[in-house]
Amino acid sequence: MFRGASAINLDTKGRIAVPTRYRDALLSEHAGRLVITVDIQSCCLLIYPAAEWSLIEAKLLKLSDTQPTERALKRMLLGYAHEVDMDANGRLLLPPPLRQYAHLDKKAMLVGQLNKFELWDEERWQAQIQDAQDIIRAEDLAANERLADFSL
Repeated sequence: MFRGASAINLDTKGRIAVPTRYRDALLSEHAGRLVITVDIQSCCLLIYPAAEWSLIEAKLLKLSDTQPTERALKRMLLGYAHEVDMDANGRLLLPPPLRQYAHLDKKAMLVGQLNKFELWDEERWQAQIQDAQDIIRAEDLAANERLADFSL
């Protein structure tokens, strides 16, 4: 399970170094194989271990090729999907179209989301955090059926 936010840098070749705390699990449980695609609702990238991505592909396979919204979703997620392998130093090469989509340049944030990571441009991450706080504060959590019993 992946959790926590890590400040990372892209090198001049467009690679990121996966934080050490995730490397062993990614290598031992997933052979360092990952799939990177775009997040269609945010301006970030999603990084899945290959086995987790297989579950997403199974869901995508069930979507229609004739229904416009479903087809558009498949085109975005599969069209941008790139299989990558961690190198011996725990680095991932981010293909240029993915870097461009997420506006990644130098400073980034790798954010664990249990079964996957989100990769954000650092400034966009900070703006997203502020937006998330505003949304949560504006919501009547007790009125939200799914959140009514949620507590920490």
